[in-house]
Amino acid sequence: MHRALVSVSDKRDLVPFCKQLQEMGWELVSTGGTAALLQDAGIAVTPVEEVTGFPEMLDGRVKTLHPAIHAGLLARRDRPDQMEQLKQLDIRPIDLVVVNLYPFAATIADPKVTLEDAIEQIDIGGPTLLRAAAKNYADLLVLCDPADYTQAAEQLRHGGPSKEQRFRYATKVFQHTAAYDAVIAAYLEEQVRQHSSDPQEQIEALFPPQVTLTFERQQLLRYGENPHQRAAFYRDCFPEPNTLSTARQLHGKALSYNNIMDADAAWRLAQSFERPAAVAVKHSTPCGVGVGETLAVAYQKAYAADPVSIFGGILAFNRPVDVEVAKAVHELFIEVVIAQGYVADALALLSQKKNIRLLEVPPLPVQAAVLSTYQTLKIGGGILLQERDDLDLDETKLQVVTRRAPGEAELAQLRFAWTVVRFVKSNAIVLAKDFQTVGIGGGQMNRVGAAQIAIAQAKGQARGSVMASDAFFPMPDTAEAAAQAGITAIIQPGGSIRDADSIEVCDANGIAMLFTGIRHFRHA
Repeated sequence: MHRALVSVSDKRDLVPFCKQLQEMGWELVSTGGTAALLQDAGIAVTPVEEVTGFPEMLDGRVKTLHPAIHAGLLARRDRPDQMEQLKQLDIRPIDLVVVNLYPFAATIADPKVTLEDAIEQIDIGGPTLLRAAAKNYADLLVLCDPADYTQAAEQLRHGGPSKEQRFRYATKVFQHTAAYDAVIAAYLEEQVRQHSSDPQEQIEALFPPQVTLTFERQQLLRYGENPHQRAAFYRDCFPEPNTLSTARQLHGKALSYNNIMDADAAWRLAQSFERPAAVAVKHSTPCGVGVGETLAVAYQKAYAADPVSIFGGILAFNRPVDVEVAKAVHELFIEVVIAQGYVADALALLSQKKNIRLLEVPPLPVQAAVLSTYQTLKIGGGILLQERDDLDLDETKLQVVTRRAPGEAELAQLRFAWTVVRFVKSNAIVLAKDFQTVGIGGGQMNRVGAAQIAIAQAKGQARGSVMASDAFFPMPDTAEAAAQAGITAIIQPGGSIRDADSIEVCDANGIAMLFTGIRHFRHA
């Protein structure tokens, strides 16, 4: 008779699967709550203590950690000497392991969780069973995912899964246990960061000697940036509230790799504003941004900022889309709209467009654990990790470096432009007027080139606008270009050895200039 060991935390679909095993003549060995569930369903179960000769102990911390279990898992069926050892010790082989782990992730997502609560949900026996069974995949079957029960039952009914199929199940186990351990490590590192007063200790916890990032696959994509590249979208195990990873698609065909990249960029920028805001993005770069008293006003500003580039782009709104906005968007070809929601009539109107994708980002409850604090970039043979660039403008550190200080109206526009420039690829220049971008220059090899692109795009709108730069002016040529275009105020980090030259140009032309002391390079 074949023997299966069944011990699960997630009990979805377990009873029907075990009934099938029983019908096929399997003996089921089980523990604690799993055994009680199966017995209540009328399924015969051998308690694990009958196999080990020891009761469950230490409040359930020790159940299956015993040679009678692990020798039955690890013995190689093709080694007569090992099988003879089992026979001498009266240990029966185990042919199937069905195990999933304590809900550590769900536990630490609770805002009220304590460290003690979390520690108790670190599974020891489960990962040990899974790893032992997966190591010996050549001789037995191991299942860690309830989604595999139906397929596995069918395979067992017809002679059992092949060695190649068992290998795939075993591979899934190691992916599962690696992700489980990674979440535990990340949680404990977060505890160090939160509770340590030692800056060096905090840095070591943020960037440990070994780091394992874990994500859950959301969907396979048709292709990547280009049709010859395969791709998939993975979500963080602890998605931050109000981010693209929590979005629900309400209409349209599946998102592409580029759709996801661009929608994320648009959404993050839209969420940077408190007032109603609309953001248009093309190729991960803002092409039009507007803020207004209503969402419709904000959209008209974003559209007017660059009515050419917005075609085929991505739109993000930090408020629910109303009918007025929907009517305006309906007139354009837009790939994706992402918003906090849609009024019913707006959703119905936009859903008439076959090729538009509509995303809603619902509010999520605050979780205790948001463990992904990294911004990542894969390079050849490695990965770069850094904290995300979430540093806001510190008003107390703004430094007026010119004879003329900006007026209140100018200062408001400078704040707006500074918010936008953080999302433009370096070298980046943003021109703004009346809470609308009028010119954007980004991704250039020199700063004056970015300024010239922004000024050329703005045309006559440059006169009377303000300028934001993501990094300092290495030469006075950018200030000179601003003066020639009629720009009235500039905000930039400062810190160049030639700052005095740019200040002199501004003073000669009546331009107010602020230094922030903060740089916002964006190279990827």
